[in-house]
Amino acid sequence: MNAGGAATPQMMRRVNAHAALAFLRSTEVATGTDLMAATGLTRASVIAVCEDLLRRGWISELDSGREPGSLKAGSLKAGSLKPGSLKGRPARRFELNPRAGFVVGIDIGAATTTAVVADLRGTIVGKASRSFRSAEIPARERIDVVNQACGEALAEAGTSPAAVLAVTAGLAAPVDRDGNVLLTKQFWRKFDVGLRTALAERHGWTVLLENDANLAALGERWRGSGVGVNDLVVILASERMGAGIIESGRLLHGHSGAAGEMGYLDMIEGVGSADGIAYLAREWFARPGEPPTVEAREVFAAAAAGDPAAAAVMDRLAERVARVIASVAIMANPEQVVLGGAVADSVGVLLPGIVERLPRFTATVPRVTASPLGDSIVTVGAVRHALDYVEAHALDLELPARA
Repeated sequence: MNAGGAATPQMMRRVNAHAALAFLRSTEVATGTDLMAATGLTRASVIAVCEDLLRRGWISELDSGREPGSLKAGSLKAGSLKPGSLKGRPARRFELNPRAGFVVGIDIGAATTTAVVADLRGTIVGKASRSFRSAEIPARERIDVVNQACGEALAEAGTSPAAVLAVTAGLAAPVDRDGNVLLTKQFWRKFDVGLRTALAERHGWTVLLENDANLAALGERWRGSGVGVNDLVVILASERMGAGIIESGRLLHGHSGAAGEMGYLDMIEGVGSADGIAYLAREWFARPGEPPTVEAREVFAAAAAGDPAAAAVMDRLAERVARVIASVAIMANPEQVVLGGAVADSVGVLLPGIVERLPRFTATVPRVTASPLGDSIVTVGAVRHALDYVEAHALDLELPARA
């Protein structure tokens, strides 16, 4: 908005381009009529936005009889889409140029980092993971490891840093709307390493920072079990619990980015900490006074095979997680709560016990599911976040092929 609150022509061009690209990302081919129906734009606005996107190389027009993907970026001459050309038969068809540029999504944990490269449809075309030498390595070394993972993912994708239009990195710490890490806990400070500045200096990239649970919520709503759900909570539940909250289709951040932080679980009766499912499965299955000797997935497998001790752990976990979900349901009243993270593949065995117990703790019982995205949930959300940025700024970005 300008100072008077009215939308300027330039702002409307950006909004229209964003709407058109978002729709074209989700479909193989679209006619002008399809774009009008999907975006609510008038025919004149569709003509104008297609003209602009064609000229800039974001989309191509398919010749009659050609299949999607058969034209290269910019193959239609600018100006060839004339007023009235969306009428008649055959209808003109348009497609996104998915490899006109790329985005990078990064999941940065305490021990490892994973980077993925995606085209403009969100298809993953490269992936790489790297481990940090220790949790206490200097910021410079942590940046180097992240950068190495990005380079390996780009190499697998068959592209270069120059083709990257935006990067989103997910951190296990609260991040405010301006991309600043909340520093009130020592653990969160480990993620304030100057990544945005470092990657901008090395590659010229635009780097966006976001909380990992928030990205998990975006990813789940985009390509998980929460597709189309406007009131959704995703709980990353493996080692420690943290939540991403979508309310009325909008991601919640809070004043300092800490919406969804679950430190309050220390005060919840029958819970007592934000320890996650994998951590507790290992600890509770171990002999009293002895360190854990098996991984969480082994405890879940033992329970499925009928081991009594493992089954008892599952009962304890179902009770505890039901209390956690109930606390979220009371505060946020979501339609659906998703358990995500590396433990998601195993928690299906917990769901019946959780669902059975929930009515004891809350009158607003949500639907509870396990994420199908596994440990890729954060990088999927990071890709979506980066694509949203690219589409919103399409008219400001120079595509690599045109640079």
